[in-house]
Amino acid sequence: MTRFKSHMDAAMAEARAAADRGEVPVGAVLVAPDGRVVAQAGNRTRELNDPTAHAEVLVIREGCAQAGSERLPGYDLYVTLEPCPMCATALSAARIRRVYYGAADPKSGGVAHGPRIFTHPQCHHVPEVYDGIGADEAEAILKAFFAARR
Repeated sequence: MTRFKSHMDAAMAEARAAADRGEVPVGAVLVAPDGRVVAQAGNRTRELNDPTAHAEVLVIREGCAQAGSERLPGYDLYVTLEPCPMCATALSAARIRRVYYGAADPKSGGVAHGPRIFTHPQCHHVPEVYDGIGADEAEAILKAFFAARR
């Protein structure tokens, strides 16, 4: 039996690195079924001039490239903030097994807030979702980032 290991610390490090680059501080880590970290990233929308370059999308792209497939069944994703509707849809399309996220996002979330993507009948795959993992730290990183810009 495999013991649970959280990869949220690595996601937090990616969020801090994103903040240092002037990006909204969100970090994500993708873990293969065998427990290997296959990708980790922070937001890069400004750096890449790409509105889809959210941390979750970046790790899904890398994971799919490594797997040679458009689907990642059995893979788990750790992300510091509740995925937005775009990212939640991408997680479903990629057939991610489990999503672990930190801070809730009542304004722009797409899992527990907003459109609640995984509850729609058009949603082809619903991952297991675990929220609140490292939420206090994730919220602190986000609040500090936005406070410095006001």
